[in-house]
Amino acid sequence: MSKVISAEEASKLIPNEATVACTGFGLGMVPEEVYLAIRKRFDETGSPKNLTFTWTAGNGDGKGRGANCFGVEGLIKRLVAGFIGNNPDICELIYENKMEAYALPQGVIAQLYREIAAKRPGLITKVGLGTYVDPRYEGAKLSPYTTEDYVELMNIKGEEYLFYPSFPIHVGLIRGTYADEDGNIVMDKEGLLVEALPIAQAAHNSGGIVIAQVEKIVKKGSLDPKQVRVPGILVDHIVIAQPENHFQTQTTQYDPALSNEVKVPVEGLPTLPFDARKVIARRAAMELKPNSIINLGIGIPITIGSIAAEEGVSQHMNLTTEVGVIGGIPGSGGDFGLAYNADAIMEQQAQFDFIDGGGLDLTVLGLAEADEQGNINVSKFGKRANGPGGAINISQTAEKVVFAGTFTAGGLKEEIKDGKLHILQEGKAKKFLKEVQQITFGGQRAASINQYVLYVTERAVFQLIDGKVTLIEIAPGVDLQKDILDQMEFTPEIAKDLKTMDAGLFNEEWGGLKEIIEAKAK
Repeated sequence: MSKVISAEEASKLIPNEATVACTGFGLGMVPEEVYLAIRKRFDETGSPKNLTFTWTAGNGDGKGRGANCFGVEGLIKRLVAGFIGNNPDICELIYENKMEAYALPQGVIAQLYREIAAKRPGLITKVGLGTYVDPRYEGAKLSPYTTEDYVELMNIKGEEYLFYPSFPIHVGLIRGTYADEDGNIVMDKEGLLVEALPIAQAAHNSGGIVIAQVEKIVKKGSLDPKQVRVPGILVDHIVIAQPENHFQTQTTQYDPALSNEVKVPVEGLPTLPFDARKVIARRAAMELKPNSIINLGIGIPITIGSIAAEEGVSQHMNLTTEVGVIGGIPGSGGDFGLAYNADAIMEQQAQFDFIDGGGLDLTVLGLAEADEQGNINVSKFGKRANGPGGAINISQTAEKVVFAGTFTAGGLKEEIKDGKLHILQEGKAKKFLKEVQQITFGGQRAASINQYVLYVTERAVFQLIDGKVTLIEIAPGVDLQKDILDQMEFTPEIAKDLKTMDAGLFNEEWGGLKEIIEAKAK
């Protein structure tokens, strides 16, 4: 009996009140053909209704595609997700207090699927302690409508942990490239593997169903068994997608280089424009050491790969992404999370095992809001609850953490001239606040475990020293009072040996990174 059904037929298999787990990163690995059928059926019949959805990372493009189609009152009752910012209609429902929502660390959800599959009671981890996920703060709840306590604090042999309980998965919505007639699935043209396997295992072992979206059905026995990522014994139904509903990333429908089917030449890649953002990336890159294993966040942090290439030190970096890519040249913009010329691509839950265990030497993440306790917020701004993505897992466990971004935001204009930074127009919004809106990274917990934390901007560098945000470097040409202290809502500690930032950072041609890194090897 064929497992192939239409997306419309698939939507009818999802009962009211079901818990549905979905793969996806941007639009990559998103089973959008099935999503659209679910929304169409709901609009026409009012079913399926009151669904609980769960996904790990951004599941959409921020413009209405992907899981955003679930953002209608009545269809979705509860959301358990790592990132929601790609789904504006769902964000609006949360803000309007019309649905329950929990924003958990991305890695926690990926690993929790594995615990559900094994019928273990849940996930016990230190990830989330001291952040808004901690039940002593917000307990990961995003709206007053969300009343049920989910995250639990535990004490095991005198140490604090968080417990994230398991829950049954009634429907697993996953994606792949090809499926054979038995439902065995390969990911040949996908840029990531994400968590398709543990979702399928969790749904199957919960007594639920697994629906897989693919590009094409192939003959039984024609797939290399070592390339099968989800075995057919776990797959109940297969939906063949239209190309427009099977994008590889948020912005790319298909590029064989992003699925690493081909390698691309790296020589002659364009260099970054010389501006304040490049200065920030350069200063952050100074924290590299030989053979560093690194995770880079979106925005300014991702440009450090270009800085390393320009400075001839790429061989000292082992770049990774939280969704499983090891090595290569990271994609940017809508292709963020994937990489060209990767060395390996792992499943997401396995990558977070490595991250949570302290496998990262360095992470460079965005700096959106910081406060006098050293806390960072990248998860909630005003009425918009984005969620943390992988930031909590990554920032809590890396040996070195660098938060990188401009000093202020909103209309900031600067120029670099004669080796000095000149502020032409100050940004409207201050980033260094008395108190952040939401704690995505807990500065005081970092201080308690002696974690090395830097806050790098174009005009100042701060370090968390003894739990205090301390100014350690200032850019040439910058006035300490007017350009730094007056633009902060709190007064930082100022190092007795306050230094000027490396002058080479403010020259169009630098050439100093190699010497800095190699000196650390001695």
